[in-house]
Amino acid sequence: MNETLSTRALSILHAWVQSESLRKHCYAVADSMRYFAQLRGADAYLWEAVGLLHDMDYERHPNLERSPSEGHPFVGVAWLREQGWSEEICHAILSHADYTNVSRETPLEKTLYAVDELSSFVIAVALVRPTKSIHDVDVAAVKKKMKDKAFARAVNRDDILRGTAELGMPLDDVIAGVINALKSDADRLGLVGTA
Repeated sequence: MNETLSTRALSILHAWVQSESLRKHCYAVADSMRYFAQLRGADAYLWEAVGLLHDMDYERHPNLERSPSEGHPFVGVAWLREQGWSEEICHAILSHADYTNVSRETPLEKTLYAVDELSSFVIAVALVRPTKSIHDVDVAAVKKKMKDKAFARAVNRDDILRGTAELGMPLDDVIAGVINALKSDADRLGLVGTA
């Protein structure tokens, strides 16, 4: 696997997703995936591609009723399979939604589940800082906001906790990893902040 994999994934994301906020979510998850792949000595381009593609069909087929066979992520995965993308990537994308009943077995799959909601949550924490900068976010700030049920209500805290438990890493380490990953891409994510 090489760099062209994540480049192709980025092109697909841009073709399928018009929403800037959903694109930024996918960038953030891809950044987190790349970070944890490098930590494990795994294929960073493959993991980044999975992060970019995991919600590619969400805008067109959100599957808010959580059908176990239709809509997101099934539409995107069916398309990826038709295009010859690997089963490793397709299985990982299917496994990130609990309602698909696809088990998470590999470090790639467990990491995607662990960082998906958390990446969005860390961005939300950054955006309520006075500076709106990821550089002003630390683990303590994220954990404090996790306890505030009114904050970023759409983010499922149980998914974050279950994801880190499945990953077998302390919550603090996963949060710190996501923060570091997003700092490396602050400009594209719009999290550089104000001076």
